[in-house]
Amino acid sequence: MDVIKHDVVIVGGGAAGLRAAIAAVETSDQLSVALVSKVYPMRSHTVSAEGGAAAVLRDDDSLQSHAYDTIKGSDYVADQDVVESFVAQAPEELIQLEHWGCPWSREPDGQVSVRAFGGMSAKRTLFAADKTGFHMLHTLFQTSLKYTGIMRYDEQFVTSLLIEDGRCVGLTAIDAVTGEMRAITANTVILATGGAGRVFPFTTNAMICTGDGMALAYRAGASLADMEFVQYHPTGLPGTGILITEASRGEGGYLYNKDGERFLERYVPGKMELGPRDLLSRAIISEFEAGRGIEGPYGQYVNLDLRHLGEAKIDAKLPFVRELARNYAGVDPVHEPIPVRPVVHYYMGGVHTEADGKTSIPGLYAAGECANEGLNGANRLGSNSLTECLVFGHLAGNAAARNALEATPVPANPLSALAADEERRITETYLRDREGGERPAAIRDVLQHTMENGCGVFRTRESLKKTCEEVEALRERYKNVRLDDHGRVFNTDLFAALELGFMIDVAEMTSYAALTREESRGAHSRRDFPTRDDTKYLAHSLAYRTDGPPRIEYLPVRITSWEPEERKY
Repeated sequence: MDVIKHDVVIVGGGAAGLRAAIAAVETSDQLSVALVSKVYPMRSHTVSAEGGAAAVLRDDDSLQSHAYDTIKGSDYVADQDVVESFVAQAPEELIQLEHWGCPWSREPDGQVSVRAFGGMSAKRTLFAADKTGFHMLHTLFQTSLKYTGIMRYDEQFVTSLLIEDGRCVGLTAIDAVTGEMRAITANTVILATGGAGRVFPFTTNAMICTGDGMALAYRAGASLADMEFVQYHPTGLPGTGILITEASRGEGGYLYNKDGERFLERYVPGKMELGPRDLLSRAIISEFEAGRGIEGPYGQYVNLDLRHLGEAKIDAKLPFVRELARNYAGVDPVHEPIPVRPVVHYYMGGVHTEADGKTSIPGLYAAGECANEGLNGANRLGSNSLTECLVFGHLAGNAAARNALEATPVPANPLSALAADEERRITETYLRDREGGERPAAIRDVLQHTMENGCGVFRTRESLKKTCEEVEALRERYKNVRLDDHGRVFNTDLFAALELGFMIDVAEMTSYAALTREESRGAHSRRDFPTRDDTKYLAHSLAYRTDGPPRIEYLPVRITSWEPEERKY
């Protein structure tokens, strides 16, 4: 087995991982940084982000306003010191990205364009038409190429973190091309693996978003925070889950029910289509339950109408929306409304970290959607996430690099033994002949629909208890998973099985954390506990792995300037 030594290892080639890699090598040109990704970096899920990235860059806006919007949007479970630091660093990060070549859309006078986004009190979302993530990822990737200190390992499936004497000192990964297991050791490791939307059946997330980093940290002993908070985006295409960006509403789109009514007047009269995602998703589901949804081949939907914007504006500001609607819904938004419905989009929860990405395990850091540094609370405001990848990727890369410079390298012998144990586990569990057993896809399908049915937009104690029980039953079934492909080279059957194991871990944390939080807050809506309970639950949940169900504890929210108040729009 190859044992490869670097100073810093980053898992994930999206915006957070690339920003962390650049920050690490800029901290010291003496450092060797490995960027490990299970896909080619330009196929990372960041490329799918459409709408924009938030930062205060106009005179009619303020850092205080951005902070308040974020804290209110979080339903007051964001750590306010983290939010204040984030909004202060956001402008610098987006300006830096322009200096690296990101083609932000501009006004005729040369100013960078900004658009409205849900829950924001000012236009502060920078964009590059409606392919913002695509252009940001290109910019970061191309910038990373100029640093000789960054070495890429593409198409590597990470199976475990190496923990020696309580410290994270590397990882094991399977090379998809050769099928060989390798150990990559380092003084510090950063997880930047993105979200876990594929735990649900209907999601905007790419097929690779299976919660790998969350589960790796959980298995290594780290706590995961706020896993009950799963964001539904209100406008996905029925049947596919493809995202129709919030920019569509930011540019002036309207939502109509089957009666041709702008129904959001009933739910968020002060914001209408620019209300926060959790409120809009619940509003749409409520319309369905009231019989005001439009029936279609994939269930009920509502209409997103852009026709009044005109063809010129749609082609200038929302060209990708038009392309997606034509190709995947068979409608041209210049002439017809787009059918949409709520779809799983983003995990507010993740590996519990400090603002600089540091976890409870020495040597282990996390950034981006797989991390929870205290920014998003119970509900993330749209366009904060791309900026989050930049700000916290930068902080984590810098902190991990400084730690790596000071840390004492771990001897190779124990690491080789740990890696050999992991290779043996993979071979004996998945790559040997097995009588009977189930295919990963069959278990995955049941898992996804179990989560949707019991842990979706609306939840109850009964639905959550049933979900917890069914997830545990699926864990038992997973022990007998059977693969048809026992080869080594590009064994996607094996990778699907490993991803399923990660997804079960994430589903377990999500359902138990949701069952334990007996209130409604942000994206967590309990019909049996319909109000917010600040006395008991003005706190982050923390999930810890045990021999049985996860142990759920709570950590108080840090409040600096804004006392919790009723969240109204």
